[in-house]
Amino acid sequence: MNSMSRYYRDNCDPCNKNDKQNDYYDCRENDKKTCETIIKCGCPRSTTLPLVTVSSDFTVASVTLDTSKLRNPCVKLEFASNLVTVAAITGTLSFQVYKQCENQLNPIPIGPSWIYGPVAVGSDTFSFFTCDCDCSCDKGCCTYSVVVTNTVTAGTISVNNATLGAIATCGCSC
Repeated sequence: MNSMSRYYRDNCDPCNKNDKQNDYYDCRENDKKTCETIIKCGCPRSTTLPLVTVSSDFTVASVTLDTSKLRNPCVKLEFASNLVTVAAITGTLSFQVYKQCENQLNPIPIGPSWIYGPVAVGSDTFSFFTCDCDCSCDKGCCTYSVVVTNTVTAGTISVNNATLGAIATCGCSC
């Protein structure tokens, strides 16, 4: 036996917590703190923006999460949609995620806004993700919504199969 080899015991039980000589298995697994993870998807929906609009807001997707069992929750939000234009549009669309928790009067924006510019007739996929690791709403339900704000537009555009999904878990301490 050389100095690099380990002693072999055929009666070794790696799950036996009373086996102090077992160096093949770390029995301190119970000391690790666990954290739940929540995965939730909102229902897909479709919205058609009118032919001519002036600075209007449209909610195109939402999902509600109960993060009360998570310590310092951190939420990754993923948005995906299919944009269909039947007539070329002018102006831009701004997509923004908002969060509104229990006892909040007004929703607050999460992350930056994403801009979708003028397009010709056709279809295009549009997706983005953002994270919310603000610890202010860890005591109940929060609703996340994607709101589209358009500048002066001419043309028709549909936001089809708009879906907002969320993955939430415990984050670091705030």
